[in-house]
Amino acid sequence: MREKGRIREVFNRGRSLGAQGAKLFALKNDLEYNRICFALPRKFGNAVERNRARRLGREAYRQLRPRLRGGFDLVLLVYPKGADFARRMEQLQFLSAKAGLLRE
Repeated sequence: MREKGRIREVFNRGRSLGAQGAKLFALKNDLEYNRICFALPRKFGNAVERNRARRLGREAYRQLRPRLRGGFDLVLLVYPKGADFARRMEQLQFLSAKAGLLRE
């Protein structure tokens, strides 16, 4: 998801769920698949740290995607603490379950 207006809409109208170190915003879309965006606060760190956090988030989502229901626009806001892969995977799985996105 790359459209600035749609990302802002997910932030404003989407359901917000939090976990330590991350926050997930979810809004239903009219598509059969999910779209995701990884957002970082302005003071996250330097470009290397921000890009690493995005890569970890994308990989965690890629592994979790087969277990997720489709039809949602997602924005994952991540914070500097807990930036290793295992932690990111745990956060995304917890937030997805909390949002009711996991398939039975």
